[in-house]
Amino acid sequence: MTTTEARPDAPPVEHSARRISINPRQSGIYVAFALIVVLFEVLTGGALLEPQNISNIIVQNSYVLILAIGMILVIISGHIDLSAGSVVAMTGAVSAVLMVNWHLPWFWAVLVTLVVGAVIGAWQGYWVAYFGIPAFIVTLAGMLVFRALTLTVLGNQGIGPFPDTIRTLSNGFTDGYLGNIGLGPLGGADLVSLLAGVAAVAGIVFTQWRKRSARLGYGQDVDPFAIFVLKIAGVAVIVLALVVQLARFKNLPWVLILLAALVLGYSLVAGKSVFGRHIYAVGGNLQAATLSGVKVKSVTFWIFVNMGVLAALAGIIFAGRLNQAGPTAGINFELDAIAAAFIGGAAVQGGVGKVVGAITGGLIMAVINNGMSLIGAPSERVMLVKGVVLLAAVAYDIWTKRRAAS
Repeated sequence: MTTTEARPDAPPVEHSARRISINPRQSGIYVAFALIVVLFEVLTGGALLEPQNISNIIVQNSYVLILAIGMILVIISGHIDLSAGSVVAMTGAVSAVLMVNWHLPWFWAVLVTLVVGAVIGAWQGYWVAYFGIPAFIVTLAGMLVFRALTLTVLGNQGIGPFPDTIRTLSNGFTDGYLGNIGLGPLGGADLVSLLAGVAAVAGIVFTQWRKRSARLGYGQDVDPFAIFVLKIAGVAVIVLALVVQLARFKNLPWVLILLAALVLGYSLVAGKSVFGRHIYAVGGNLQAATLSGVKVKSVTFWIFVNMGVLAALAGIIFAGRLNQAGPTAGINFELDAIAAAFIGGAAVQGGVGKVVGAITGGLIMAVINNGMSLIGAPSERVMLVKGVVLLAAVAYDIWTKRRAAS
């Protein structure tokens, strides 16, 4: 029996002829999202993907998507946060008192509100990380405590209206700085928004090319070049189509720009930083992470601080959108954020999940809400469908794990 050894000086070989395979656990969520969009586009007679409706989906669900970013990190670390909705209400009430009742300038009011969110997160993080109380119990208590504090701060009544800057951040759109450009049968579209879409596509192409080149440099398997190009082209078409539709309505929502910055920043933190690797290590195997020198308590503490800050940001956005802070704000927001994380591919046991996946899961919930509203479905049917989708997502995750293990 003879063997053939590769020359040590041979360059890395691109496995372009390898069998094309799809990881169902990673790709299933995006396939499901596409199918759900197509389904409701048909059921609504094309109304789902109208420019104004796409803008409504983003603006009306922005606060849940912000919460989902923080929630995915909490779940990856093996914990849960049931208090997020109450913290949204509490911080929204604080921002209203500062800006409306005390007439504090909006910038300082926002900064103080974010600090309040961080303090709330630190309070809960202390009990979880350093006192050893399970996060489920701590945040369940927090859900009750911060809801009660919200009622105390507001006096069981709404406070508003908010300053124009906050309302613009929550509901407004970028100005047409360079005017519109003709798109033939599609009409006119904001040029700045189109350029932003082109820049986003260029960034995606650059990062994916660097990732592919790095894998080749280490001699790892990559997709055939033709498949790589097709994937990039598919993503580019989707991004540009979305931007064109938004540019045809009222340009880019400011909250979408905020979301894009958060997704980019947190994706880099989770995937590239030492702290991000520690989050996955803690959730994947707590004992191994401890033996490896990971400061588990510190990581857990700062994850909850971060959750508090993002909940405060979501509270400001939600209050600004309604133009008042109300005592019933944030109800069930934590459930939507948790559902978004699990639908987006997070594992129940922790250690698995991506920020982009959580955003995709949140958008699936948003499309279901919006689509069923367009076809006139009653609220109980909407809840039924969302519950079935959540159960199916978790069942699919467990099934793929068992399939991979066997």
